[in-house]
Amino acid sequence: MNIMVVDDSLAMRLIVMKTLREAGYSGHDITQAADGAKALEAIKEEEPDLVLCDWNMPNMTGPELLETLRDEGYRLKFGFVTTEASEEMRNRAEELGAHFLIAKPFTPESFQEKLDPYIN
Repeated sequence: MNIMVVDDSLAMRLIVMKTLREAGYSGHDITQAADGAKALEAIKEEEPDLVLCDWNMPNMTGPELLETLRDEGYRLKFGFVTTEASEEMRNRAEELGAHFLIAKPFTPESFQEKLDPYIN
């Protein structure tokens, strides 16, 4: 599988990728993008199987990215990895068609719980 990690913080992208490996997903191709706009360009070039995306980013937020992808007909597996995990945000993520929301701080176990149904 090709997994894309989208976050405006390089440090956070590296932490997410490290946690993916610790959760047992090291055999997959992992790409990254620094914001939603860059992710959109990359997805149009080569569609990943799964996107792990931050919520708040400059240029294009995670919700804006997901909404744009859905509007353009993309149906890839998409979830948020974010510090904010209020009930309102969870509901908004679900309305947008996100498959999951993982709250920071996260663990390899929380990744496994949310990602196992989507990673083969």
